[in-house]
Amino acid sequence: MENENGQRQNNVEEKEIRPFSGGIMLLLILLWYGISIWGIIGGSIYLSQAKYGLGAFFLIASIVLFIVLCVLLNGFHILNPNEALVMTLFGKYYGTIKKEGFYYTNPFAGAIHPARTVHVNAGINVGTYGTTTAATAPANPVSKKISTKTLTFSNEKQKVNDVLGNPIIIGAVVIWRVADPTKAVFNVDNYKTYLAIQCDSTIRNVARLYPYDTMENDADEKTLRGSSQEIAESMRVELQQRVSEAGLEIKEVRITHLSYAEEIAAAMLQRQQAVAVIAARQKIVEGAVSMVKMAIDQLGQEEIVVLDDERKAAMVSNLLVVLCGNKDAQPIVNSGSIY
Repeated sequence: MENENGQRQNNVEEKEIRPFSGGIMLLLILLWYGISIWGIIGGSIYLSQAKYGLGAFFLIASIVLFIVLCVLLNGFHILNPNEALVMTLFGKYYGTIKKEGFYYTNPFAGAIHPARTVHVNAGINVGTYGTTTAATAPANPVSKKISTKTLTFSNEKQKVNDVLGNPIIIGAVVIWRVADPTKAVFNVDNYKTYLAIQCDSTIRNVARLYPYDTMENDADEKTLRGSSQEIAESMRVELQQRVSEAGLEIKEVRITHLSYAEEIAAAMLQRQQAVAVIAARQKIVEGAVSMVKMAIDQLGQEEIVVLDDERKAAMVSNLLVVLCGNKDAQPIVNSGSIY
């Protein structure tokens, strides 16, 4: 099989095996163990009775049978729900067991699990799996079973630049599972480390395509803060394309942390406050102008007082000062004529 660049890929096709029942095989081995022990005892009795030929035959045959039975014990495997076992035989792919139960397979077939221990990669933000740090926590050193349960991977906070070049801090959590255990074992060196690296790269790549926030009244523009669900879905789609070769399924990506970097957080906060103040002032001025117009129109219609243009201008100025000022105006009562 060749990729787009013409390079040959040795992808292993999954082969699910149907192993022999472990319970039946256990009974047979226990029966042969009893026969071997009986043979050892019988051979010893024959030797004590000077029947050296028959005694030696029973004794040697029973010991050989006992050793063979000890080797056969390596073929037993217990699989819990949502677990898989990928096995090889003398360096070749033997098969995968995906159904829970008690089984017996070829005793020389061994299971492999490349992600039993997660190594630290310099410069890579490996994040955490659940509540365990992926860079420091070893997996079970004994079990070689691959879990196909739904797991969470928390990508640690990382600093990236948005499309405007502003440094931001972003973090995400990935909900994933191993969909193809065979690919997870053979196609990549360590599928957990592979997921961590690809998740880090995907978040950086997608975050660079959008601004953190827009300062203009453009409701159609997608931003990291205002369109987090759509951008998280874009991250999921891109991450799924990256890890499909490793047999992983990405169910969901969620942005858990989003903020400006410390070096520009104060300046961007002032900018946001300025935009809010300008928007508030604009609303106040619009309301004040409409109130002044309404006051002048009503005074003119009801002929309460007749004002010339100069007096109207003074009245408009005074009303705008009162309505648009930050502090309460102090009234001055004119007891004389306005003329």
